[in-house]
Amino acid sequence: MEKWEGKVSSTLTKAKADQIWPLFIDFFNFHKWFPNMSTCYGVHGTNGEVGGTRYCAGSSLPNEDGGADQVSWSKERLVAVDLKKMTMSYEMVDCNVGFKSYLSTIKIVCGDGEGCVVQWSFVVNPIKGLTFEDLVKKYQNGLDQTTKKMEDGLVQNFA
Repeated sequence: MEKWEGKVSSTLTKAKADQIWPLFIDFFNFHKWFPNMSTCYGVHGTNGEVGGTRYCAGSSLPNEDGGADQVSWSKERLVAVDLKKMTMSYEMVDCNVGFKSYLSTIKIVCGDGEGCVVQWSFVVNPIKGLTFEDLVKKYQNGLDQTTKKMEDGLVQNFA
């Protein structure tokens, strides 16, 4: 079966990679940063370690139940973490948003000077009712909002 493969990135100018990385690897608390995610918590394993599994809920993607008032949810498991390279990969193990196969990788890259770049790539089976282009736009929008919120939070804490 054909897979969709995509990658988006967001450049931060006020936060360094070593400031942003801990916010992403705090895998069980991603709701603090990601738009439209109201809940995120650990259901198995240790936060930030391979095998750690989280439950996430919100309204970022339409759910398969079809109701606008129904919550979209997923269970996601960390499958790889490289602390030195600031890279983590996770898979979706269960959900109600149409993902039948899903692997995502986050990588934080040191920028020139003060900033950094966050890269988010994914491989997923095509999703019924959604085009590849629309999915990439959702990822880009989600990443841009997330990194802005992270950067703004860091700047406020150090101001």
